[in-house]
Amino acid sequence: MNPPDRDLPAPEGEVVQGGGFLRRFLDTPADNTVKTVVVALGLCLVASMVVSAAAVSLRPLQEQNAALDKQVNILQVAGLYEDGTDVAEAFEQFEPHVLELETGEFADGADVEGQLLDPLTFDDRAAAEDLTLSAPLDDDPASIGRQANYVTVYVLRNADGSLDKVVLPVYGYGLWSTLYGFMAIEEDGNTIYGLQFYEHAETPGLGAEVDNPRWKALWRGKELRTEDGDGELAITVAKTPPPQGQEYFVDALSGATLTSRGVDNLVRFWMSERGFEPFLERVRAGDI
Repeated sequence: MNPPDRDLPAPEGEVVQGGGFLRRFLDTPADNTVKTVVVALGLCLVASMVVSAAAVSLRPLQEQNAALDKQVNILQVAGLYEDGTDVAEAFEQFEPHVLELETGEFADGADVEGQLLDPLTFDDRAAAEDLTLSAPLDDDPASIGRQANYVTVYVLRNADGSLDKVVLPVYGYGLWSTLYGFMAIEEDGNTIYGLQFYEHAETPGLGAEVDNPRWKALWRGKELRTEDGDGELAITVAKTPPPQGQEYFVDALSGATLTSRGVDNLVRFWMSERGFEPFLERVRAGDI
């Protein structure tokens, strides 16, 4: 008896079984619902793996770029940045310190429930979400929810060691987003050198005008408190000057009432006794 010829095609209408699951799956018609779903899920899985791998591999570079951008903004608000500036070299002029807001004292190296407060690695934004390093706010004009007990401040000194400026982190809610920035205060602890935001999502052409150099220039030389810094907190962002005078007034952004109000609220919150005032008192006393 001759063996069957395995190369002969199957009779018409007869389905040949075999070749395993993959072969049968590939031979399934392209418009089969199950095949379409399986292929789509497979593509999604592969794409997600590629994206995850890229995110993990690029994370160090992203963190490096974020740190560089932060340094650039600190240099800019302090008036030390221009095109071509060596950022790392220029930033070495600053002394970073972890500040305890309640006391106005530096807390560098302190151990808070097992967390070492290192000014070179301390993450202000993470601290604001950490239950051991922050507290909820009942009265919350800046709409930040929780306030960190510790923040990083940057001290700039003259060549002779005397104080030049301090750069303080500030943030609060505008119209659409939380605005994150820095305020530079002169050595008298009361005169504003500059205010600059490095992250926000306000409306382009309206609230986003917080980035306009002309508006930022309005802050220079304004004063926080009356009577040479020892009196009432008077700095105001508004359409009309406060009774205390023009030196405490920054004109609100045209067409951006809520963003302007948000900036006013966050500045007044962070420059108050609940914010940096205990530290600024030490600056005014010459203790920094």
